[in-house]
Amino acid sequence: MPLYHDDDQAMLAETASQFMADEGAITKQLRHYRDRDCPDGFGHALWSKFGEMGFAGMLVAEEDGGLGMGHVEAGIVLEEIGRNLTPSPFLASSVMAATALGAAGDSAKQRYLPGLISGESVFAVAVDEGAKHRPERIATQAERSGNGFKLSGKKSFVIQAVAADMIVVAARTSGADTDEDGITLFAVPKDAANMDQEPVRLVDSSIASHVTFTGVELDGDAVIGEVDGGRAVLNKMLMAGRVGAAAEGVGVARGAMDMTVDYLKQRKQFGKLIGEFQALQHRAAHLYSEVEIARAAVIKAQQLLDAGSEKADLMISVAKAKVAKTAGLAVQEGVQMHGGIGMTDEYDIGLYMKRDRALQEFMGDAYYHANRVAELSGY
Repeated sequence: MPLYHDDDQAMLAETASQFMADEGAITKQLRHYRDRDCPDGFGHALWSKFGEMGFAGMLVAEEDGGLGMGHVEAGIVLEEIGRNLTPSPFLASSVMAATALGAAGDSAKQRYLPGLISGESVFAVAVDEGAKHRPERIATQAERSGNGFKLSGKKSFVIQAVAADMIVVAARTSGADTDEDGITLFAVPKDAANMDQEPVRLVDSSIASHVTFTGVELDGDAVIGEVDGGRAVLNKMLMAGRVGAAAEGVGVARGAMDMTVDYLKQRKQFGKLIGEFQALQHRAAHLYSEVEIARAAVIKAQQLLDAGSEKADLMISVAKAKVAKTAGLAVQEGVQMHGGIGMTDEYDIGLYMKRDRALQEFMGDAYYHANRVAELSGY
């Protein structure tokens, strides 16, 4: 498969680029909601427009009312989200939660998918239980109670949980904390009793929550997939989130790089544009090459995931690790080439560094995925 977009995907990229540049611009969205200390961290009006554009339900199957598109198409939207630093629930809701709900029963689909497709509903995903992404260990318990379950435990850094109409929760219904089997996914509605949140603002101004479940009563319809057999659905959701985060990271890298190159063409020092200095030209050229390599790795991972290839998991970790390194390089070079003013809030380049830092940790950092690459390769 070629590592570039076909004609339909290129058309989608053009539409998404224009839409996000107009509606999701830094001043209109990120700075607007950050400076007003918005409790949700993003604008619901823009999310409704995602629904109008068809973006919100693009991964939902056609028979369920969505567009039935793939991860290559979702990645196009995510890259533009990253490029414009647009605060949005797209990754958690339209990519991860939508992937999980694809395995849900008709009752759950009918309850939740229409709101997602229209851009009215926001979903969150609760997997991790510590400071780092370690989905191999699930300690949150779901015990049988009558015809349903009683959920108890804690989840950490659940992005957009405070605004979520529903949270997809991974819990243990049997076995030990580190067992592969015995996992079940649940759709927990926002009004569930005995669910408490402690919202925290992350470095990039997004809002995450530490969520505590103290005997939350759930009926049987809340189960996504099979009881004790949720690891396969969980892994599918994690792969979608990881490659989605990688695509957004490419957008962050591209946005930082474009801003830096524009600055090199405008800033003068010693009577010359600083972009004329060969040392900076070499650094900019190296950065461009790294961004293109990272983007190619992401597209390959998306294509393999859409094709259902058994090699997708490995390539997704390759992409996530590569993008983490590349985006880190892009924002560091950007701040350095901007000089002292790059450290001020007046210039947007520092905002790219903050988004990159938060995004690197989401769904596993470079070290986590480099280790997975080694393990999946037999080392």
